Amino acid sequence: MPASDALALLADHVKPDPTYQPLKAEHSLRWHASTARGEFEILTTGVKWYDTRARAGGGGAIDLAMHLLDMSFVEAVKHLTARQSAMVTILRKASLPNPADVATRLAPMAAKALTLSLREPRPAGFPLLFTKHWQLIEPAVAYLHEHSIQRAHTPDTLRTYAEILYDWFETLEQNDIAWNSADAVDLVAYRNRMMTQPSSHTGRPYCTTTINHRVRGVLRFYAWAVRTHWLSESPLADKAGDFGVARRHRSTRMRYAPDGARNLFVLRQHEPLPRPLVSEQARELLATLSPPYDLMARWQLCTGLRVSELLRLSVTDIGEQPPPAASHHTIEILRKGRKPGYVVAPASLVDETNGYRSGLRRAWLRRARRNGRTTDTSPLFINARGAPAGKNAYQRAVSSAGQACGFKATTHLLRATFACMLLARLEHLANEGANVNPLVVVKILLGHEHVETTDRYLRAIAVDACVLKRVLDTLLSGAQEP
Repeated sequence: MPASDALALLADHVKPDPTYQPLKAEHSLRWHASTARGEFEILTTGVKWYDTRARAGGGGAIDLAMHLLDMSFVEAVKHLTARQSAMVTILRKASLPNPADVATRLAPMAAKALTLSLREPRPAGFPLLFTKHWQLIEPAVAYLHEHSIQRAHTPDTLRTYAEILYDWFETLEQNDIAWNSADAVDLVAYRNRMMTQPSSHTGRPYCTTTINHRVRGVLRFYAWAVRTHWLSESPLADKAGDFGVARRHRSTRMRYAPDGARNLFVLRQHEPLPRPLVSEQARELLATLSPPYDLMARWQLCTGLRVSELLRLSVTDIGEQPPPAASHHTIEILRKGRKPGYVVAPASLVDETNGYRSGLRRAWLRRARRNGRTTDTSPLFINARGAPAGKNAYQRAVSSAGQACGFKATTHLLRATFACMLLARLEHLANEGANVNPLVVVKILLGHEHVETTDRYLRAIAVDACVLKRVLDTLLSGAQEP
């Protein structure tokens, strides 16, 4: 099997590098892959592969499995045997298989795949789903296209949707079930398999959140297929099946529930409430993080930005330093789904950011240029190599810093801390007679589509009086604290 196909079977996430220019073999490809062991940069040429970071390579899928997953020979054979039972394949546009690199029996089908004329133009790297016979699963691709182009979902969200469809269509093919004839029995069997069998990628049991996420993803796909006339009808798109026996616990304020969240297929799941960091924890975390992650974390604590929104900030978004008299700076951003929005950043944070721009950031860019590395000067946050700061690296840095400090920390918890702090303060002002709607204000600043999503932060500060007191003390003690 070609090393690129083996990589798709073994890695949790794989994406091609469209900027790679082969130096020796014309058909070489460079891939960025991640497994439970970490992240890899792999070159593939036919059956051969090479890890550029570890400076190790080999030939064949078994060698690659042993390398990526730290397995013995026997374990690698068993793992590949199990994974090769999977028949559906996700490939990225512009990285379709060369007929010469696939099995002889599949060469004509691979050649046909190269000649496919897609209904809509799709960018490089767009996920395409194929059956075992190299037939395009067109409704799945059309669904992903709509969410990418029309609904403007991020690449991470699109990858998640593609993986849900991959797992579902793979299950259908293994059981010889046509996608357009799948019914409630098939979906229940799919859900129950995840409840009883561990993940083939991690070897660990599926958590309830993952199971429900995949089930809801399948239901949304079939609802879309009926709505867009890929199907005339489907029992998986029938609203009459919403019996309300296993819905997620929601506040009595909440009247909204997304499609697919109230049906028989979803497992009972109680939504965890966020537990915001207190002042001491926030200061300790920021002191433990190294640049630029300390500044990125401060932005989340002070503005509530999502990680994706944070990474999209450019130097032009920040602009010039605000006037000395200004205490805050309004910054226009692109929200989730590329919707326009804004955040309000303290002047002290903007001052610190301008210092980072003229200091570390400039020095890192200069060093990258001296070393011959091509640099993109538009992103605000870059790493010490001069490359844009990565999501995974930032999340790992926050998690590791939290562990070093003795408490759990995530990038989403930083956003939740901002929300709880602001909401607590606004509730305090409203109780004193201020004409303000705390939920609406926080909803706007967090970029929530529904106020019901914001409601969970109100419940979070209401259930823990100790946390509420410390949060209020933090806010009332001075504007310099996060």
